[in-house]
Amino acid sequence: MIQLENVSRTFTAKSGQVTALDSVSLELPESQLVMIYGPSGCGKTTLLFAIGGMLRPTSGTVRVAGEDLYAMGSGARADFRARHIGFVFQMFHLVPYLTVLDNVLLSTHGNPLAGEDSREAALGLLERLNLGHRVGHRPDQLSTGERQRAAIARATLCRPQVLLADEPTGNLDEENAAEVYRILQDYRDQGGTVLVVTHGSESRQYADRIIEMRAGKISTATETATASS
Repeated sequence: MIQLENVSRTFTAKSGQVTALDSVSLELPESQLVMIYGPSGCGKTTLLFAIGGMLRPTSGTVRVAGEDLYAMGSGARADFRARHIGFVFQMFHLVPYLTVLDNVLLSTHGNPLAGEDSREAALGLLERLNLGHRVGHRPDQLSTGERQRAAIARATLCRPQVLLADEPTGNLDEENAAEVYRILQDYRDQGGTVLVVTHGSESRQYADRIIEMRAGKISTATETATASS
């Protein structure tokens, strides 16, 4: 489902060239929930954005669902993202003047994956995420954790093939974090590929594969008991 071949990404800083990704090669199949760990600045978020088609590598190839993302033009790549990739951003990116329900339903606009029962599905998902009482509220009327859960609902509603999440439970209490990971596991069990960037070691129990990054490289990649069970 996801294949990276010798992917590097460098940036120019005042101090000189900075290597965020250093010849990373990686292959992730369908139906896995993968956690990427590492210290701040190790390249894990850069890797996530490269896989999502939002950050062109300096060199190397990124393939998702068999397609070479950066061989596409920007318009074709944006269309591919809309059809195949869902994002949970650390900063939420909710539209401030829309209600929670309307923010979640934004993912259905022009999306061929959206079903006729999208509104009912959105309401059910929000209920499961303990936001059923907030469907008519705007983002500025929500807590930080509630905004994060609304962003997760938006990303998962249309069930794209790949879901990329940057610290999806960073602002949640233990109970709500566990529910989010159960939703991600259900998503995986129905054939989705889930890639999560996180600092939280408590999430390891939900992963099929754990990838550790250091200085722009993958230092270890381990299959867990969950994957083999």
